[in-house]
Amino acid sequence: MQKITTFLWFDDRAEEAALFYTSLFPNSGITRVTRYGEAGPGQAGSVMTVEFELVGREYTALNGGPEFTFTEAISLQVECEDQQEIDELWAKLTADGGQEGPCGWLKDRYGLSWQITPRILIDLIAGPDRARADRVMATMLRMRKIEIQPLLDAARG
Repeated sequence: MQKITTFLWFDDRAEEAALFYTSLFPNSGITRVTRYGEAGPGQAGSVMTVEFELVGREYTALNGGPEFTFTEAISLQVECEDQQEIDELWAKLTADGGQEGPCGWLKDRYGLSWQITPRILIDLIAGPDRARADRVMATMLRMRKIEIQPLLDAARG
């Protein structure tokens, strides 16, 4: 059991969101669903929380009502191996009401922000060659979905 768990507040779609998220990643699944009792505050029998794992990391989704919504101040970053993985996740997470954002960021249909990031981008901007890192960063800043080949071209100068 991990000591710190990310807790996500939804209006009333926690179970739907958790099922969607766990469908995107291997080694993921729902681990527990709890329901409101007669004491409330939700309707008795309705889903209160959904505990789930994404690639071994624990999350809890709460149906807490409309009082709070997600902002870009919190996001989930997915480190991708290749362009195919980026393209597939981008398409699935922006489908059905999701929104593209700048620099590899997007919001899914539930309003949660994600960063779909190729591993090579992290390596290119963190390396010791600052001129190369600046070229790669300038290229990335013009993108919505990250495209690996233009980053590699920028790295080569």
